[in-house]
Amino acid sequence: MTSIIINQANINDLETIQLIGRQTFKETFAASNTVEEMEKYLTESFSTEKVKTELTNPESLFFIAWEEDNPVGYLKVNSGNAQTELQDKTSLEIERIYVKSSHHGKKVGQLLYDQALETAKALQKAYIWLGVWEENLKAIQFYKKNGFVEFDKHIFRLGDDEQTDIMMKKVLE
Repeated sequence: MTSIIINQANINDLETIQLIGRQTFKETFAASNTVEEMEKYLTESFSTEKVKTELTNPESLFFIAWEEDNPVGYLKVNSGNAQTELQDKTSLEIERIYVKSSHHGKKVGQLLYDQALETAKALQKAYIWLGVWEENLKAIQFYKKNGFVEFDKHIFRLGDDEQTDIMMKKVLE
């Protein structure tokens, strides 16, 4: 495998973020949801207007993992009011670590997580947190391995389906 480079994304990366987001979300969750709910979620969550708004929000940062000229994953982190919940000024939320299934097990997720950790430390955050679907055992194990602990639960809506996310956090030294 060639080396993976992580670059901060900007508005010029809008289509790349949309493509990776749609592909990886579908790869990960399509089997557990109806086709209609999945298409509705992908259309709304990765619309040009929504992604443009996210990319231009100064409290959100995106990083793309590249293998040569091929984008293989991305990270989205939020601070302040951009956080989906908590909105604690001392925390950084990892909203998304998305990696193409072709690159699972190749440490891309770890590189993106390391970027989130580096970003949290650079922003002098006290802790980092996220929500992960309770049935995504692989992701839960990944976060536990990286020092996260469960602290709460919340509901994630995909269409009419309510799914439970486990909220996890890691206190930074």
